[in-house]
Amino acid sequence: MELTLIRHGETFWNKERRVQGITDTELNETGIDQARKLALSLKDYSIDSIHSSPLKRALQTAEIINGFHGKKIEIHPGLMEMDQGDFEGLTYKELLACEKEFLGRWIADPESVSMPQGESLAELQKRAWPPIEKLMAAGQNALVVSHNFTIATILCRLRNIRLSEFRSTCVDNASRTHIRIHNGEAHIDAINDVRHLKTATGL
Repeated sequence: MELTLIRHGETFWNKERRVQGITDTELNETGIDQARKLALSLKDYSIDSIHSSPLKRALQTAEIINGFHGKKIEIHPGLMEMDQGDFEGLTYKELLACEKEFLGRWIADPESVSMPQGESLAELQKRAWPPIEKLMAAGQNALVVSHNFTIATILCRLRNIRLSEFRSTCVDNASRTHIRIHNGEAHIDAINDVRHLKTATGL
């Protein structure tokens, strides 16, 4: 089977460099254009099922992609972004100004900390992995639209690396990550592929 992991298109909070987490933001015009280019790049793919986080930015991206496939989009709460707790809505500049001690620990050992009133990477991975595990067991080509940290923790599991190394698996808006699953083993063909965003779209 083939598993395609998609990060949603850009939102206004992405553009403003705000911590988004589980806040239910929508795609901006750039994000919609990115999703259309992404959809065009995937229109000839063999996709048996489409799955999404329930957050609007992911679901909008999934719906645009699904315009070429006509599947029932399956919603999985476990695929939501990491709950950023008290940091939701803050800009990165504001975080740097008021949370230097926490950010120092996050940079040094991200696996050991939890967001204040939010989640840890381990908690995120624990809820995000079961939907992926079920898709792998089903053995059909699946496309999953989710979020940066969520996809990163899934890729850590697929690559069998520690969550402390999650930064090597982070992905950009409207990126594609392609994985082949054979005999229960993951073979990653591409991570964070954004070549399609450089093309024009007539949609």
